Amino acid sequence: MTKSTAMQQWRELPANMPILGKMRPIAYKARGSRYGACGIRIDGTPEFIDAVLSHLKELLAGENQVTRLELARNPVDGKGLDKSFENAETNAECCYIRLHVRGNEGSMAAAIFREHVEETKQYAAALGVEY
Repeated sequence: MTKSTAMQQWRELPANMPILGKMRPIAYKARGSRYGACGIRIDGTPEFIDAVLSHLKELLAGENQVTRLELARNPVDGKGLDKSFENAETNAECCYIRLHVRGNEGSMAAAIFREHVEETKQYAAALGVEY
């Protein structure tokens, strides 16, 4: 897709489309690359990442009795990598967000201890399912 086509498609999108109901969770104990799976990568200054996350609060309901959020937020330091990061911002971070299916044990424990009840209701609503 060309940049101009992608820009036009973006312009035509309705504002504030729901995200969580479109984010397909990764299977329980999935192995291998997650490239191409539904996920979000945000990198830059901590302030930039916080600003973007403030627009993604809907995803917090992904931490529920059925699914869990994979959330990693780390400094960009290049340790263990044979790369230079000359364009990285000072104090740059990288944040990854993905949704995973909980295992049976985790789901049962969350249900027994009544953890994440409201988030589970929100997730069900995002999927159009009654809870």
